[in-house]
Amino acid sequence: MPCVGLALVLYAVMTAAQSGADNDVLRRALNLHQSGDYGDAIAGYEQFLKAHPDAFGVRSNLGAALAHEGRFDEAIREYRLALDAQPSDGVAENTVRLNLALAYFKTAQTAKAVEQLTAIHSAEPANQQVTLLLATCYLRQGQNKKVASLLDPLWQPQAAHQDSDNSAIAYLLGSALIRDNQVERGQPIIDRILRNSDSAEAYLLMGTTKFLAKDFAAARRDLERGVQLNPSLPEANSYLGLVLLGTGDAVAAETAFRKEIELNPNDFTANLQLGGLLRQDHRYEEARLFLERALRIRPGDYGARFQLANVNLVQGRIPDAQMELESLVKDAPAFVQAHVSLATIYYREKRKADGDREREIVRKLNADLQSKQPGAQAKTHASPKQTP
Repeated sequence: MPCVGLALVLYAVMTAAQSGADNDVLRRALNLHQSGDYGDAIAGYEQFLKAHPDAFGVRSNLGAALAHEGRFDEAIREYRLALDAQPSDGVAENTVRLNLALAYFKTAQTAKAVEQLTAIHSAEPANQQVTLLLATCYLRQGQNKKVASLLDPLWQPQAAHQDSDNSAIAYLLGSALIRDNQVERGQPIIDRILRNSDSAEAYLLMGTTKFLAKDFAAARRDLERGVQLNPSLPEANSYLGLVLLGTGDAVAAETAFRKEIELNPNDFTANLQLGGLLRQDHRYEEARLFLERALRIRPGDYGARFQLANVNLVQGRIPDAQMELESLVKDAPAFVQAHVSLATIYYREKRKADGDREREIVRKLNADLQSKQPGAQAKTHASPKQTP
């Protein structure tokens, strides 16, 4: 894809260039880019763009060079400017959109990546690279049903052929089905991966399956084997941390979550869970860093909002905590613990009527939960306390 993009850019810009000097600047920038000298290529593109700010292809190439250097925010700006400068043009436009989506993906702006990828997928439904990247984004967002809907048409033709193998489709679809508790559908895909290789990905899938079944001991064995086979396997340490939390080993879980974040700072689960553990351990400022990052990864997530509101609460930032909790119970009216925390704030503020209202909501929600569990013994539920 980069070579095709460069060729298109050279033709389109050369025909529009106003001087031989401009052409020389551009030609040198393109040669530098192709030879891997990204820093000087960036300087050349920027020089050319001063004279030709609407040069679609050059802006696209500048974005690609910036992205290669890890300057993703600048790359995103150039890609967007390129799209603004270019009328709708099928392949060329979608190439820029794909690069823009990748830049968003790399900076954990998953929703924005999905927006671009969805547009490309609508225009190019047979583009497997786009389909797989879109499925990866959906998986990152926890939208497992969307992953399955997207990949099922690709998987079904292969499912009947035991000797066929597409590990990327199998891994993404298997992960989505298992996380969506569709174990009966996901298990054959895991078995297919295991037949083809003793892979870390297969152990991650098996560990995830056993974790969801609350078989923590077996899940731990599988996940530790997966990490052993591939220490850099995305999400393996996150799931291992969840399993360790399930066994009550919070210290080991913290270590696992930190390892995941070292590998992938934008792993949502690791940031959320580590932030929660640090909050419970009264390390509030460090907890805040991870919880705020979790919210940047998944804006609006109820769990991250609740955890951060409680950090604000214990640190005495009452207005911030109150505002977040009031917003949260509006968005998630059945979130019991959010109502509990909000009632606690109201009682502290001597707003007894508001506190009583929230406490009554908690009582009704708990009663409703009990009514849906026939035969379950009455349990003691958390209840907000009035401050004298």
